[in-house]
Amino acid sequence: MTHDFERKIDVEIERTRIRLTIFHGEDEEVVKLNLEEAEELVEKMGQAIEDYSQRKQIRID
Repeated sequence: MTHDFERKIDVEIERTRIRLTIFHGEDEEVVKLNLEEAEELVEKMGQAIEDYSQRKQIRID
C-alpha cells in the first residue's frame, strides 16, 4: 500500500509563540509552542536524528 500525499512542515513566528503546521495530504495539524517548548523540541529532535544516524550504521547479519 502506498500513500500518494505530500508531507510538508511550516514553521512560523507568531507574537509569543512558534507555530508548526504539519500538512499531510488534505489534513493539517497546528502546534503552537512557547520558546521553552520549542527549544526542548529542537534538543529532542537533534538527539533522535543522531540516534537514528548511528542505528543506520549498525549492520545486523
